[in-house]
Amino acid sequence: MEELEQETAAAPAAEEMPGAEEVSAEEVSVEALVESAAWDESGPPDASVRAVIEAIVYVTEEPVNATQIAQALVLPVEKVERLLAELAAEFSRPEHGLIIREVAGGYKMGTKAEHHEAIRAFARSLKPPLKLSLAALETLAVIAYKQPITAPEIGEIRGVQGTGVLKTLLDRKLITTAGRKNVIGKPILYRTTKDFLLQFGLKDLAELPTLKEFEELRRLAFNEDPVELEPAAAAADSGEEVLPEEALPEQAAEQAPEPGAHG
Repeated sequence: MEELEQETAAAPAAEEMPGAEEVSAEEVSVEALVESAAWDESGPPDASVRAVIEAIVYVTEEPVNATQIAQALVLPVEKVERLLAELAAEFSRPEHGLIIREVAGGYKMGTKAEHHEAIRAFARSLKPPLKLSLAALETLAVIAYKQPITAPEIGEIRGVQGTGVLKTLLDRKLITTAGRKNVIGKPILYRTTKDFLLQFGLKDLAELPTLKEFEELRRLAFNEDPVELEPAAAAADSGEEVLPEEALPEQAAEQAPEPGAHG
């Protein structure tokens, strides 16, 4: 009898539960994913947290860091960092076309480098690519390597003034202002932005190629021969003995023919 009463009392509660509705993947928000994880008092299982973290990295446009995710999910930062590392390792496997990598101080999902040509060809068929003029690229390079830097200093390095180029880079959000230089006239200083790091896939400015690497790339692009070494450097490279400069005149005098001598 008691069992019958318990079943009868439980029936209304079951009727009040909302019916299960099919929801498309596009309609599932991060909040819904967190609520549907069914985490108990013992703590969320790693599989559930990893799935939610994967969804967060996927839906966010800007790189998201472990602290932001940990605060949103009320989890230890150490656990989020570990699961992010596991996700990054999983997506690095060849069967995945996407990869999770650290960019601009956070984690972002993107396509793998080995698929870039195919993806680029597909993207070209959808919309025209965003291009920068040679002047804009030169100016951006100067700012990236010399930042913070003023417009007159940029013009002195490039040999031309390019106020319009700076406006273009500001509009594209590749550079931003960084205060004013404490000199006469107090010119505006410019530096690169996080969008610059995102555009070029850099973790930070330390990943910029060195000027030596740029010179090598330029030489390869124009099929130029390597720069000829100085005589002393060439001799050292070939293993020959290198004489000091002060010994060269004496050596020349010894090798010179005596007056009146005939070969």
